[in-house]
Amino acid sequence: MIVATLCHTLIAPWEQGIDRRALLEVLLLGITGGTLGCWIIFYNLSYSTESLAHALLPGLVLAALVGAPLILGGALGLAVAALAIAAAARTPVIGRDTAVAVVVTALLGLGALLALSPATPAGLGELLFGDVLGVSDLDLLLAGILAVGVVIALGLLHGRLLLVGFDRLNAPALGVRPSTVDVALLLLVAAALLVAVQGLGNLLVVAVLVGPAACARVVTHRMFPMMVVAACVAILAGCGGLYLSYYARTAAGASIAAVIVATYALALTVQAARRSTRRTPAPAPATAPV
Repeated sequence: MIVATLCHTLIAPWEQGIDRRALLEVLLLGITGGTLGCWIIFYNLSYSTESLAHALLPGLVLAALVGAPLILGGALGLAVAALAIAAAARTPVIGRDTAVAVVVTALLGLGALLALSPATPAGLGELLFGDVLGVSDLDLLLAGILAVGVVIALGLLHGRLLLVGFDRLNAPALGVRPSTVDVALLLLVAAALLVAVQGLGNLLVVAVLVGPAACARVVTHRMFPMMVVAACVAILAGCGGLYLSYYARTAAGASIAAVIVATYALALTVQAARRSTRRTPAPAPATAPV
């Protein structure tokens, strides 16, 4: 009886087609987010990734308003953000970090204003928090192409990414241009954001790109094992989030993000406990009475 109940609990969320499609989307995005996220953390691009995700919002809203594909609107938003940041960064008084903050904040505010327009179609809130349960065949196809493309690209760039990450100054002497590697990595991040934002939303997409990799970094510091662990964490957290969404009746994207954050907190707790155990001196051996 207990075994039957347990089996039903595990299988029930996948009896409907939309849930199975959401699971497939989560698996594909987990592979992408886990492998690419390790390089995002290694190159200290977490803030840049979050900024790019927020900069997508005006383009997504405009695409929804005119009925254009969201991926085209997101690409337009990224292009405008890149040009605006480049223009603002050329002003010495502003500086690059301030330019990124100002431009991204302005674009996020513009997206919010557009979203409040009377002409805004219903369900536009999905752009912020995603709708992984409503993925289409095109979304799954794009997610599959992205996963394969990211894995192949990272495999081809692996040596160059390591070289630039560890020794940026001497990389040109070895025939590797750091600027080219940086651009290639940012293009992969942009592509991942464009595809993943449709399922996870503008505000939650960064969780699957940064959270699993942060968990993996607690476990290992070697890049290839870190990528494998991060992909596994992303997939398991995605499945756990879908289970939480099904039984707790919560939003799927937010549930996935919550499970990722909880997993990271657990990894940090385990790491702290291990360090505390190693630092605790062993008790002195008891002396036998004379």
